[in-house]
Amino acid sequence: MASQGIQMPSSCEVPDIPCGLRVFRTLPYAFILIELILGCWVWILVAATRVTISINNGWVMYVSVSCFLFSLILLMVYVSGLHRNNCGTWRIVDVIYHGIAAIFYLSAAVLVVNSAIICNVTLSQSLLPYYTVCTLVNYRLLAAASVFAFVTSLIYMLHSFQSYVR
Repeated sequence: MASQGIQMPSSCEVPDIPCGLRVFRTLPYAFILIELILGCWVWILVAATRVTISINNGWVMYVSVSCFLFSLILLMVYVSGLHRNNCGTWRIVDVIYHGIAAIFYLSAAVLVVNSAIICNVTLSQSLLPYYTVCTLVNYRLLAAASVFAFVTSLIYMLHSFQSYVR
C-alpha cells in the first residue's frame, strides 16, 4: 500500500480576513486606517520640532515612517485581496507585525516624552541662551507627539490582540 501523505488543497479561502472594502468594516482590520492617521500625526509633529536629542528624534521618525509604510502596504494587500493566495500565514503576519509595531511605538513614545521633559526643564530653568532649540512651541509639539504616539501604540496593541484572539 502506498501512502498518500498529506495533501494540501489547491485553493483555500481565508474566512477571517476580509478583502476589498469589507476590510474597513471588520473590527481588527479597520484599526489599520486609524493607525495610519495617528502615525502620520506623530510623523508630522516630530518633523515640525527642532531636534533636541538627535537619537530620540531619529528613532521616533524611523518608527513612525516605517510603521506607516508597512501598515499602508498591509492595507493595500488586504484591500486588493492578495492575501488569499496563502491562507495560513497572513493572519500570523498580521499578529506578529502589529505586536512588533506596538513595542516599537511604545519605545518611541517614551523617547518623545523624554525629549519633551528635557525641553521643559530647559524652559523652566531659563537655560534658553544655552539651549536655543527648546522653545514653548517646540515643547508643545513634543507633548502632542507623545500623546499621539501613546495612542498609536495602544491601537497597535489592540489590533494585535484582537487578531490573535480571532
